[in-house]
Amino acid sequence: MLADILARLQEKQASAGESGIAAAFDLNWECLELEAQKLACLLSLFALAPIPWSLVESAASASNLEFDLKANRAILVQRYLLQELTEDTYQIHERIRELLQQKLEELAEADKLKRGFCQAMVAVARMIPQTPTLKEIAQATLSIPHLAEVTTVNQDWISNEDLISAVVGLGRFYQGQGADEHVLTWYEQVLPWYEQSLLATRKRFGEEHPSVATSLNNLALLYDSQGRYREAEPLYIQALEIRKRLLEESHPSVATSLNNLALLYRSQGRYSEAEPLYIQALEIRKRLLGESHPSVATSLNNLALLYDSQGRYSEAEPLYIQALEIRKCLLGKSHPDVATSLNNLALLYDSQGRDNEAEPLLIQALEMRKRLLGESHPDVATSLNNLARLYRSQERYSEAEPLLIQALEMRKRLLGESHPDVATSLNNLAALYYSQGRDSEAEPLFIQALAMRKRLLGESHPDMATSLNNLAKLYYLQGRYSEAEPLYIQALEIAERQLAVNHPNTITIRENLEALRQRDSLGSGE
Repeated sequence: MLADILARLQEKQASAGESGIAAAFDLNWECLELEAQKLACLLSLFALAPIPWSLVESAASASNLEFDLKANRAILVQRYLLQELTEDTYQIHERIRELLQQKLEELAEADKLKRGFCQAMVAVARMIPQTPTLKEIAQATLSIPHLAEVTTVNQDWISNEDLISAVVGLGRFYQGQGADEHVLTWYEQVLPWYEQSLLATRKRFGEEHPSVATSLNNLALLYDSQGRYREAEPLYIQALEIRKRLLEESHPSVATSLNNLALLYRSQGRYSEAEPLYIQALEIRKRLLGESHPSVATSLNNLALLYDSQGRYSEAEPLYIQALEIRKCLLGKSHPDVATSLNNLALLYDSQGRDNEAEPLLIQALEMRKRLLGESHPDVATSLNNLARLYRSQERYSEAEPLLIQALEMRKRLLGESHPDVATSLNNLAALYYSQGRDSEAEPLFIQALAMRKRLLGESHPDMATSLNNLAKLYYLQGRYSEAEPLYIQALEIAERQLAVNHPNTITIRENLEALRQRDSLGSGE
């Protein structure tokens, strides 16, 4: 037990209280050789959490400690300065850690140990991919408290680039881990670190520095993921402008900024602004990285998503397929990015009525995401939603409903009650109820989704046209024609402005409005 450590230390000193513990510790410390003292001081830098010995070895190597770690570890355990939890995991008591940190400051190599510890933790952060799998989450879990220690306590001993890497690693971990009703959402856990990273880089370098641009970009990505588009946009633009000024126009970081700003514009339905940025980012990446690179696959996928949103299916399909092939070749057939490509290609097929091609891809993407990312992950919710949408179009309502409810509950839990994806789930569940004639259940969900989209996305977003059209259809079938018509008119105006007059969604809304007016015309002639 950890309590035994202090108890045994107290036995070595007759005097009681805090001074007795410190005196007993000093007696123990004086019995240690210098190598054991250095190891103990290094261990004091770790958080008050289980310490994987592999992390200690990495930190010792980065600190150039060239002695037998295991032999000195045994001495520390024997003297009750270190507790063995398992064969490869150790922990230090809080009070002993405080005393060791005092000794650390007296050590000539203190700075070297601090820098080595930070370097080892940053190396862990850089190994966490953008979309970590369950396996990668499990591998990183024990390291996270110690990585957090770097970002909160040891900032003075870490380069700015490494600080950003540490913060991004933490963000990726918590996003991949998800959350439940008993803890903060991943976003709430990560936001303070991203804001802190931006403050730290600005304090060190002012406004004109690549690291400041990186911190701005990362915070914008976080806002973007939460649907906080108005807050994300100025940060993306500022990051892009800094990178263009300080780096070459064809630098990979400039391509990243162009891509991210285009993603934001697509999310806002600003397709004409997004397209040239996507194309520019793709051209830069191809020129710098070659035709076969993960970043090129990302650009191809994103440009395809844009074309898909605009109903330009013949242009989107070859890009989706090319991105999928690159990802399979470079990342293997079982990877989160491959699942994303399968999902997107399936949605394209679904939009074209190619259900037989869409369904197996949607199922494959869902199964892959569950296996790699776990049952509770935003990407899993997306797959559940998309498969349910297909089932609804096929009138397989009993199969669609539990998937839609599961996706809605997951999104609320992981993303919060007020998020664009939650609005999408509400809209889709309402559409299912509408298809089944369950109007009393559909109407409040349609209204809730419409209000949420208006608040989060603005009144001119393509999703607003979808919500207005859906609510108008419900009113039309209920004979509430005077309520339906203004909604159809507003939906059509948005669709024609944002999607173009010949987009499939625009055509559908126009036909719905014409049907209503034709009925009114027939009714007035009777």
